[in-house]
Amino acid sequence: MTRARGLPWVLLAAALLSALFAALGTWQVQRLGWKKALIARTEARVGAAPVAPPALRAWPAIQAAPLEFEYRRLRLQGEFLHADEALVQASTALGAGFWVLTPLRLPDGSIVLVNRGFVPPERRDPAQRGAAAPAGTATVVGLLRITEPGGGFLRENDPAADRWHSRDVAAIAAARGLPADRVAPYFVDAEGTPAGQWPVGGLTVLRFTDNHLVYAVTWYALALMVAAAGWFVLRTARRPPD
Repeated sequence: MTRARGLPWVLLAAALLSALFAALGTWQVQRLGWKKALIARTEARVGAAPVAPPALRAWPAIQAAPLEFEYRRLRLQGEFLHADEALVQASTALGAGFWVLTPLRLPDGSIVLVNRGFVPPERRDPAQRGAAAPAGTATVVGLLRITEPGGGFLRENDPAADRWHSRDVAAIAAARGLPADRVAPYFVDAEGTPAGQWPVGGLTVLRFTDNHLVYAVTWYALALMVAAAGWFVLRTARRPPD
């Protein structure tokens, strides 16, 4: 009698769990579609002809919907402010070292932080980079990237010590005394540089984790297993006693 009274609750729990797992599987299928679209959009942007950087009036839109702008290929012209350069710790295919972020002042007075590329620790001093830093009007072609506030994994940026673990545009600009209302809310990864020159650009890694199909299959499998377990319990309960 006790087992019969508990049977509805067992079946209800099985039904709810099965429905929950099925819903999670469906959500992962939707995420899979979103990820595929994101990858296709990114590949199209990276391969497109470079365009002018977003105007100042477009900056709020970038902050509101960064994925709509990230990885656009831009062409910028301006003057590098080398005295305000910042070094951000980096791990690349060339080893550990630093990204060289240098403000680029555009003709309209706005400023864009440009990741000119990678240097190893022994090249962190500009005097040790070989060729002289670009002077006068410079042209930069690269990818629009969204600011990385806070720091890296388990490592916070330390502006007071000028120690950077992420490309935090606002924090770097503030540490360099740049006018906040004139600094773009993004930075640009510059494209490749001639062989033998430092910094080395063109090291942007386009990698998107896409495990949504595996997750969807797993959730659907769990939903079927719970449903099968509920059916087995029901069948066993209806079996006449020996």
